[in-house]
Amino acid sequence: MISRRDFLQTSMAAAALYGGSGFGNWGRLAAQQSLTQSKLLEFETFGNVSLIHVTDIHAQMKPIFFREPEINIGVGANRGQVPHVTGADFRKLYGIHDGSASAYALTYNDFSALAKGYGRVGGLDRVATVINQIRAERPDALLLDGGDTWHGSYTCHKTSGQDMVNVMNALRPDAMTFHWEFTLGSERVNEIVEGLPFAALGQNIFDSEWDEPTEMFPPYKFFETGGVKVAVLGQAFPYMPIANPGWMFPEYAFGIRDENMQMMVDEVRAKGADLVVCLSHNGFDVDKQMAGIVTGIDVILSGHTHDALPEPLLVGKTIIVASGSNGKFVSRVDLDVRNGQMMGFRHKLIPIFSDVIEPDAEVAKIIDAQRAPYESELREVIGRTAENQTLYRRGNFNGTWDDLICNALIEERDADIALSPGVRWGPSILPGQDITREDIWNVTSMSYGEAYRTEMTGEFLHIVLEDVADNLFNPDPYYQQGGDMVRVGGLGYRIDINKPQGQRITEMTLLKTGEKIEAAKTYTIAGWASVNEGTEGPQIWDVVENHIRKQGTILLDPNNSVEVIGA
Repeated sequence: MISRRDFLQTSMAAAALYGGSGFGNWGRLAAQQSLTQSKLLEFETFGNVSLIHVTDIHAQMKPIFFREPEINIGVGANRGQVPHVTGADFRKLYGIHDGSASAYALTYNDFSALAKGYGRVGGLDRVATVINQIRAERPDALLLDGGDTWHGSYTCHKTSGQDMVNVMNALRPDAMTFHWEFTLGSERVNEIVEGLPFAALGQNIFDSEWDEPTEMFPPYKFFETGGVKVAVLGQAFPYMPIANPGWMFPEYAFGIRDENMQMMVDEVRAKGADLVVCLSHNGFDVDKQMAGIVTGIDVILSGHTHDALPEPLLVGKTIIVASGSNGKFVSRVDLDVRNGQMMGFRHKLIPIFSDVIEPDAEVAKIIDAQRAPYESELREVIGRTAENQTLYRRGNFNGTWDDLICNALIEERDADIALSPGVRWGPSILPGQDITREDIWNVTSMSYGEAYRTEMTGEFLHIVLEDVADNLFNPDPYYQQGGDMVRVGGLGYRIDINKPQGQRITEMTLLKTGEKIEAAKTYTIAGWASVNEGTEGPQIWDVVENHIRKQGTILLDPNNSVEVIGA
């Protein structure tokens, strides 16, 4: 087998050839602010196999603004390691110039100002253009979709995912795996999957009654490309029944199932696989841990945690590729595979600058057709942001979109405290920009969006916060079973991320009175996205829309209610 030293030398030589940061000439071009489509897509074809990776699109068919996280805390062995590096530290690590297009695409600093210069990102018609050019250079390139595709917008909700199915079919993927798709309900998911013209993979999707693999979601599929036999294994989100309502897909069980993954890798190798690719929705840290346990995987295409990395991470002999979210990036990975071994690779994280990349006319037409019945509803202006207010979501704790949602819950549901889920999806809104109904749905759309109102004791509220905190800050990635920290309104607290479960959350304070939360006292709580069946309340998008209409112009107070210790 190729040695780690030789493998590193091969890959680093390739990176050096392409500017040292995995962006090709993008770093230098960005500094000169001379972006063109041809330069963005410039790539010297390498080896004999090409992979194209997209993931976590969250039904964003049109160009958007999307701010990367300011806070992305790593714990345990992942403390201070990518992807848990942000801002100036990230730019220093990858040699990215301040104020450049790469700084805009990959970090949060000066986001609003840079957005006005570099414009929107994404758009599946632009993604199609990139895919088509790669296929023109490497006709048998494999397009692999990491999931979280049929979820996250007004039209996706209204069509039960059909809008995204129609558009993605036009992109002609070779395989996909899953997460939020299952919140459409297993009956709808099965209906869609039965009609897909490509593979729906999940080695860890089992029948819940018999704890056996399913025919609907095979563990892998073989492809012949470049004279190479490639096995693509699917890895769906492992914690579906914990992070999402299990009653929506009761016949399915999930889990990491790394023992079964090893069996599948061994099986495809025994069947002659020259290259083994894992199409994963584990999340980056879980993928890192799995790569150190399961042997024989050459490439992991990582999804779920929305990380965008200019270079693959090497774990043993496995490379892990992270391709961002919301259609903002496409990853291209070219590999040299000989005699059943991966001898080297070249990688490029391609930013989808929508003002630079020409939209594909056919896919643009399909997108417009999906949106046409809903255009008037989508475009209706509900309010606007103040001239110094950016709305964003993404980070371990509250973003400004989350603050706005929590304010809406407290005001519209007459509550002391608001809880909003720590989800990562949702585009950003610039200062002075109109807020449309589509914008609201882009950060609230889901199939269980009821805004509940209930009562909790201080003791139970503490248990809730501790439980979510352990999902995020448990030092073992295999126990990180959810998204980011639950967002709170009306509540302040201190969190020490290095403490064990039950001891992380202290100094809980009711903000409207400044009083400490009492364990035995009862508080009125408003929230949404409960995993419990039969939850009652108005839909969260209606709650937020009503609140924005009353406010008119959105200007939020700075949120310093959470004190983080140990980061």
